[in-house]
Amino acid sequence: MSNETLKIVIPMAGLGTRLRPHTWSKPKQLVSVAGKAVLEHVLDTFSTVPNPGQIELVNIVGYLGEQIETYMLEKYPQVNAHYVTQEDPRGQSHAIWLARDYLHGPMLMVFADTLIETDLSFLAREAAEAVTWVKPVPDPRRFGVAELGSNGLVKRLVEKPPDMSNNLAVVGFYYFKSSEDLLSAIEEQMRRDIQLKGEYFLADAVNIMLERGLKMRIEKVDVWLDAGTPEALLETNHYLLSHGRDNSSEAARRQGVVIVPPVFIHPSADVQNSVVGPYASIGPGCNVQSSIIRSSILEDGAQVIDVILESSMIGRKALIQRRPGMVNAGDHTVLTL
Repeated sequence: MSNETLKIVIPMAGLGTRLRPHTWSKPKQLVSVAGKAVLEHVLDTFSTVPNPGQIELVNIVGYLGEQIETYMLEKYPQVNAHYVTQEDPRGQSHAIWLARDYLHGPMLMVFADTLIETDLSFLAREAAEAVTWVKPVPDPRRFGVAELGSNGLVKRLVEKPPDMSNNLAVVGFYYFKSSEDLLSAIEEQMRRDIQLKGEYFLADAVNIMLERGLKMRIEKVDVWLDAGTPEALLETNHYLLSHGRDNSSEAARRQGVVIVPPVFIHPSADVQNSVVGPYASIGPGCNVQSSIIRSSILEDGAQVIDVILESSMIGRKALIQRRPGMVNAGDHTVLTL
């Protein structure tokens, strides 16, 4: 990668139906996990990009997309960010095509419910024309996989392979040295109408590039976290609290609160006469009274009173009172006995 500006494309126009009720009131990228919005965790991935001052974000937004723009202006006012609206979500390639006016030279593309751990400093000396990040998985049949040729480079991408012979799952993170070449392939994809159930998938555009002779290599990752469903978010919360997001030593100084690490409790949360943890995240402005919270996420301003919660997600400013067990409650929900 030369000294050209690196464009980082983040398609975020999906409705987030698998994360309802939380996504009725906010985009899924603003759902909280381990004390930060999913989008903030995604953006943390780019902290190792060479020449961070030469980054431009291209956010492709849809339903409730104005919340993404407000969030970025508040949290990342220094970042040069563009916004493209995909009103009719017709797939990943279509989203990138809508952003074509901003795409010149090298680009990264990441799906916004994909969290990986990778060091991007190698991009300063990357020789390949493209890179796809992959993770070896026990059963690849429910993923897209990268099939390698005898030269070790990617031969093609295969969606949901019928057998177990290739276990390199594609995680949804790509580098292209030339965004113009990707746009040309997307144009051909749409001209040939290569789609599935009304959506143009990026893998098909990449396969067109590979047919044209693209030299793409793989970059393996050990950590690939999903933020697309409540169950997956709770698993991701579990992992992040175990790997650096725990603040239980600070939280343990609170009077009348028993902390079972790992946990994240925002300093502004009011927690009294309660047991918190393990694997609990409590956001800013939360109020927790006389409760036991385990393996759960409480978003900003949630109130939990006289409750035993496990494997639960409580939305912003929700009130849960005397409701034991597993609760999945969206923003402003009131559940009391």
